[in-house]
Amino acid sequence: MIKIEHLVKNYGANCAVDDISFEIKKGEIVGFLGPNGAGKSTTMNILTGYLSSTSGIVEVAGLNVLDYPLEAKKHIGYLPEQPPLYLDMTVEEYLIFTYNLKGCTLNRTKHLEEICDVVKIRDVYKRLIRNLSKGYRQRVGIAQALIGNPEIIIFDEPTVGLDPKQIIEVRNLLRNLGRDHTVILSTHILQEVQAVCDRIIIINKGKIVADELTENITRAVESNRRFQLKICGPQKEVLNMLRQKPGIVHAELTSARDGDAYTYNIESDVGVDIRKSLFYTLAEKGWPLIGMEALGMSLEEVFVAIVDQAADRSARYERGAQKPPRRARVEHELAKTITEKKKSEESEYSALFDDDDE
Repeated sequence: MIKIEHLVKNYGANCAVDDISFEIKKGEIVGFLGPNGAGKSTTMNILTGYLSSTSGIVEVAGLNVLDYPLEAKKHIGYLPEQPPLYLDMTVEEYLIFTYNLKGCTLNRTKHLEEICDVVKIRDVYKRLIRNLSKGYRQRVGIAQALIGNPEIIIFDEPTVGLDPKQIIEVRNLLRNLGRDHTVILSTHILQEVQAVCDRIIIINKGKIVADELTENITRAVESNRRFQLKICGPQKEVLNMLRQKPGIVHAELTSARDGDAYTYNIESDVGVDIRKSLFYTLAEKGWPLIGMEALGMSLEEVFVAIVDQAADRSARYERGAQKPPRRARVEHELAKTITEKKKSEESEYSALFDDDDE
């Protein structure tokens, strides 16, 4: 449904989107995440045809956005972070205006009634938008995105300023829309992404740093593996063994107990599966292992870890790029020496003559 290949967007010397590629299939709900300034809004503005790209290909429903902008836009409903509302209109007037603007051919009365039922704005249909609460204005913005029944719906921060009840209602709406539409959700509320999205794309400094199914997103993190253990045995000796065992980088005793078993949290080194080795060690010492549970990372921890890893790689690359090759450094030093020697000789020569000499 959406295909982006080698997309680049430059603002002068600043590269906002740096050669990104991804595809989104019909019926997917995709979370598009990244820190401020990562390139999310620029990518969505290019996708909706609001901005042109510096290079690359963007296709919507098989249509190139640059070659067929109007046809491509008919397949997209878009809710920007600030809903494009006209405050002096009533909700009814605004939705009719949007209906006409989009050139919608569906039965107007029936279509708008269905949308109002979906986003629950029937009770404010005749009211001025100026007099609506933040939550209702957001719903009206969602309603305009749904007019024309577009195949692709893009939401940029759809729950900003909503109360908890309204947030839950919007989440349910997004899930329902995902049954018949392709949905892209850009937000900083990570619990929202985890609750709604099938897939997560994370962008940082214009580059995609993760693209995984929501349940598999922790695979994108080159991080330690964490486990909670329940072990019967002398707690000090067990803890000391865990801290000294190769492959374990951290171990701590928790306050939880299960009968005569103490609970420990451990982290294994990257790429090390500690489970079998630990089982045999405990068996040799006669300390029964009665429980082992993998402790997953929260989406917040995953997000921070991925962004930090990308920043570290970028910093290492820049440091390496700034250091010239050995041959270049030698040539530079040689040229510097010749230049300084030449300046010295010229200075000595000019000193032999006074200003009055010809």
